[in-house]
Amino acid sequence: MAPDLFSGWGIRTLSAAESRYNPMSYHNGSIWPHDNGLIAAGFSRYRFDDLISAPFTGLFDASASMEGHRLPELFCGFHRRSADGPTSYPVACSPQAWAAGSVYMMLQASLGISIRASERRIVFDRPVLPPILESLAIEDLRVGPTVVDLRLTRKGTEVDVEVTRRRGRVEIETIR
Repeated sequence: MAPDLFSGWGIRTLSAAESRYNPMSYHNGSIWPHDNGLIAAGFSRYRFDDLISAPFTGLFDASASMEGHRLPELFCGFHRRSADGPTSYPVACSPQAWAAGSVYMMLQASLGISIRASERRIVFDRPVLPPILESLAIEDLRVGPTVVDLRLTRKGTEVDVEVTRRRGRVEIETIR
């Protein structure tokens, strides 16, 4: 998360301090949303929960300046400037399925959510919401034959999980 790796938009493939760093290179300094999703999942797994929000927020902000709010497979790793969006990579595929999937990996990492269908349980392990999200609604979440709607709301440093609709039997567990 040091400034030589985190551009403000996401985590680069190579540190800006490296001699072969090139923010316009495919693999030597660009930002790949799916890599950032995997990194956020690693932060969550190893309990670096306080680090998840920065790449999540960076990619969210980057998507706001892109056509249809769709993340491309990658974009250039230039440092974030306040008045501009990220610099597009000239031949990046957009939209890109694995870039779109990174949004869900970021949410999973942030919420610590796991579905235990055989136990009919949804577990939120140390959920956090990044500053860009005060609350989040999850609707029509299916766990076996059960369907549930949830609202997650930030309350200070914690996240409250509220069941707003439930059809069937499912247990909701929040681990703090």
